[in-house]
Amino acid sequence: MNIDGQAWRTIWLEPDGRSVGVIDQTLLPHRFTTRQLSSCDAAAEAIRTMVVRGAPLIGVTGAYGLMLALQSDPSDTALAQAYDQLNATRPTAVNLRWALQRVRQRVQALPERERAEVARLEAAAIAEEDVAMCAAIGDHGLALFQALAAGRALERQGRPFQVLTHCNAGWLATVDWGTALAPIYKAHRAGLDLHVWVDETRPRNQGASLTAFELGREGVPHTVIVDNAGGHLMQHGLVDAVIVGTDRTTRSGDVCNKIGTYLKALAAHDNGVPFYVALPGSTIDWSLRDGLAEIPIEARSGSEVTQISGRLLNTGAIAAAGESAAMESATVALTPEGSEGFNPAFDVTPARLVTALITERGVAPASEAGLVGLYGDLGGAGG
Repeated sequence: MNIDGQAWRTIWLEPDGRSVGVIDQTLLPHRFTTRQLSSCDAAAEAIRTMVVRGAPLIGVTGAYGLMLALQSDPSDTALAQAYDQLNATRPTAVNLRWALQRVRQRVQALPERERAEVARLEAAAIAEEDVAMCAAIGDHGLALFQALAAGRALERQGRPFQVLTHCNAGWLATVDWGTALAPIYKAHRAGLDLHVWVDETRPRNQGASLTAFELGREGVPHTVIVDNAGGHLMQHGLVDAVIVGTDRTTRSGDVCNKIGTYLKALAAHDNGVPFYVALPGSTIDWSLRDGLAEIPIEARSGSEVTQISGRLLNTGAIAAAGESAAMESATVALTPEGSEGFNPAFDVTPARLVTALITERGVAPASEAGLVGLYGDLGGAGG
């Protein structure tokens, strides 16, 4: 994707061939800065602190993290320790475990001298596959959006096709293109007149900071809304479709995504608005059927609820300090001293509330039969 006329991906191998570059997403949207990851510890910390985030990108970062570990120590012990360290950073997104297992299986039977290089090649392959999968998701979603927009042309009465999103499932959550935003980007580039309602996505505000940043740089018309406004918009006919990503999808079609997704699905169901989930096959956990009972839900620090960070406005004393001070960020308290915050990072939307799953292999019902019909060759028919 493009940032100020330059093509970017979210992760890349640095020219030295031994370190990895990433975009520091904790500083967006006010500062665009990159980081260099030179060790497994650095990769693990980047995942844990959400310098990189989004299930597909977490997986690729983990894969490169194993490469970084093996460059320092290619032994079986180091491989096992690095695997466990990286796998523990974010428990909900299944892409991380999937990518780590893939690299580990690829290198563990090799002589130690070959492991780091083969891990590098495998991590690079995972990254390229992710780009291709997300582009394909975009193509399938584009066809769906075009058909839906045409079918609702009279109802829309000349207004744009309006899509609501939650959290960030764009190119910042993947290597490029994104999952839920890929159909939006493809539709915009194809000339479809559309507008995006962007949920702020408290408490970390990935919608307000990341999705809005992406859409703005791409020139996609959008408006940021508070999380609780979505149902109101649907009641008044101002949402034609909802599309979100997912960090883990069960074989039965239950989807686990950023906290608040379930409420959007309920509102969409009540108002007859299609609710789509976009995902690559790597996000399917074939070992699980009941998402509510079986998916581990990451609980993050309560401080993310009780505090908020943002850019200081150029007013008062800040203006007197000069422009550089006006660009500084600050963290402020939202709640009374002593009030605790509870911060589950994800919730589970049952398959019955999902209109369809948009994958790199096509569009399928949110059901075991639908997923097996697309992915039976990957072992989905068993288990």
